[in-house]
Amino acid sequence: MPRYELIVSGEFSAAHQLCMYDGGLEPLHGHNWKVELAVSGPRLDRIGVLADFTQVRAVLCEALSQLHDRFLNELSQFADRNPSTENVAAFILEAARARLDSASVRVAYVRVWETSDASATAYADDAA
Repeated sequence: MPRYELIVSGEFSAAHQLCMYDGGLEPLHGHNWKVELAVSGPRLDRIGVLADFTQVRAVLCEALSQLHDRFLNELSQFADRNPSTENVAAFILEAARARLDSASVRVAYVRVWETSDASATAYADDAA
């Protein structure tokens, strides 16, 4: 039996400074981040789709709007966690799961690219 996965992507620009192992901050810098949001499920609905691309994209855009053109270190979402690429992915994953998870569709992962050759992925352990 097939499984299905739907992926949407988006972008945002933001700056951050990671707190390093020695407690110091790395230099302030920014990225043009690319984000992939994947949802998965075991079956298609009555019209033959896993989920509505428009709805999934809107959820991603809502999460990205909270980050776009911001200094991530100053956001409440990162008050208790370093604004690393991994934690950016986790924040978007949590925001998407709150809006999209259902009995038939689950957020599978969020992948965040901070450069064209470096990304981090946050997976939902219980994705359908």
